[in-house]
Amino acid sequence: MSAGYWSAGPPPGAGDLFLAAERIGIDQVWTAEAYGSDAWTPLAWWGSRTERVQLGTAVSQLSARPPVTLAMTAMTMDHLTRGRVLLGIGTSNPQVVEGWYGQPYPRPLERTREYIDIVRQAIARREPVTYDGQHYQLPLPAGNGGTGLGKPLRSILHPYRPEIPVYLGAEGPRNVALAAEIADGWNAIFFSPAMNDFYAAALAEGFARPGARQTSATFDVVGGPLAIIVDHDTERAADLVRPTLALYIGGMGARGVNFHYEVFARMGYEAEARKIQDLYLAGDKKSAIAAVPAKLVQDVALIGPWAKIADEIQRWKQTVLTTFSAHCDPAHLERVAELVR
Repeated sequence: MSAGYWSAGPPPGAGDLFLAAERIGIDQVWTAEAYGSDAWTPLAWWGSRTERVQLGTAVSQLSARPPVTLAMTAMTMDHLTRGRVLLGIGTSNPQVVEGWYGQPYPRPLERTREYIDIVRQAIARREPVTYDGQHYQLPLPAGNGGTGLGKPLRSILHPYRPEIPVYLGAEGPRNVALAAEIADGWNAIFFSPAMNDFYAAALAEGFARPGARQTSATFDVVGGPLAIIVDHDTERAADLVRPTLALYIGGMGARGVNFHYEVFARMGYEAEARKIQDLYLAGDKKSAIAAVPAKLVQDVALIGPWAKIADEIQRWKQTVLTTFSAHCDPAHLERVAELVR
């Protein structure tokens, strides 16, 4: 389950989700960040109420922290939680990376590979950290703006675990394949059972690469419906999901560089996605929301009466997903968990 994004303030009841997860036997709780609240502080604050559930970031944005800073944070949290951290990493998009963090976005897959290499090296603490990559150099060379006084360093803190599981947030096929190659898990967004074969092929490509860390038997794919909404009126339930879909399809990213838009285009909704984006970027958010088809909603969400949800959830259980994300009213969480189990 996810504690969700913050907007102007903390999501109401988010802290209670951690307690519910602990009580019900949920395996993982994930936090998020965009360009406001960070993912780590809520994880530490609310996670301190728990003793068993694994605590993850979905995702800790790569450009927000140098790789060794993320390693320091993850190692510290891993000690405090006695080895319950899941390290979810993602690149975000050019608008956030360059507009908010003032960092370059080009070649994100290459940058991700280098970043995770350094994070793992720092956490393992086998030797002082050195790296000579296209995007990261440690120590910083004198000819690259440094003084020449930098020296390779090894963390003062000894790791609670020499390896912390790394999850990659990914949407496109190349990024999903990269996750299968270099990570221990994949955080999926806007997953649909209708696209299962597409994602299975991308994962298989990554697992087949030389040096891949995991296999399909050991890799964790975390994902599920965008929302689970119980309502005898399916159309009314769909209306609760449409604003989020319109925002991501229409407003998250620039025209031509919106990875969420591309997910739905691949799903077969390119014409619908283009209309939503045109309306949203023109400032007509109300019409953009209304343009989200009910079928699209039901491809990525579970909505309607309990009997319909119980029937449709079986499709999700027959996919590449290994950990089912339950995004629902906390009052329904225990029943959803029973359906999954």
